[in-house]
Amino acid sequence: MVKKKKTKKTKKIKISKKAKVKASKKIIDKKSTSQNLDEKPEIKKIKKQATEKKIYNLKDFVVYPKHGVGRITAIEKAKIGDIDIQFYKILVEKEKLTLTVPINQQSKLRPIASINQINKCISILKTKPKIKRTMWSRRAQEYEQKINSGKIYELAEVVKDLNKNTDIIADQSYSERQLFEKAYERLKSEFEAVLKVNPEDVQKKMDKALGRVKILETNE
Repeated sequence: MVKKKKTKKTKKIKISKKAKVKASKKIIDKKSTSQNLDEKPEIKKIKKQATEKKIYNLKDFVVYPKHGVGRITAIEKAKIGDIDIQFYKILVEKEKLTLTVPINQQSKLRPIASINQINKCISILKTKPKIKRTMWSRRAQEYEQKINSGKIYELAEVVKDLNKNTDIIADQSYSERQLFEKAYERLKSEFEAVLKVNPEDVQKKMDKALGRVKILETNE
């Protein structure tokens, strides 16, 4: 008797349509990635974005951080080597100084403040002064940096913090008084340029906000 060999029955696994689609996608992705590796990537040159330039006109007021408010008296051209350079001539009346600022380096300049910014400065002057408990030399350095930052709010903060509500020299050191007067005059000159009023009226407005009205009355 010849024994019949038992054959193993193989189970057929039904593959769903979703699984077939996923499998086919994987194969396509593998092919595409292998093709991309063989191909050399295109190197595209990135164009530099043109720097935006603020155009100032003749007789415009501008602020140069280290010197304060100035007025453009001329817009001139000069040739240095093979390069044509256009620049502003800016007169800073308070310091009796004329600045020459190339137009392509005008990031140092800023336009004078708006009426809203002036009103914000007045509200800063009305607040209580903040005096840090650090050495005067360090505070003086911070005040100097704020004055030369060209930022009008920081300038107002220095005036407010160094204001003593008095003109008595004994109540204020020489260096304190110097920094106060420097910041005060810078802020005052910008107030004059924006508000377009005489210096006396600007001073009264600032002193009223600082609570220095009594000092003016006694001096008068």
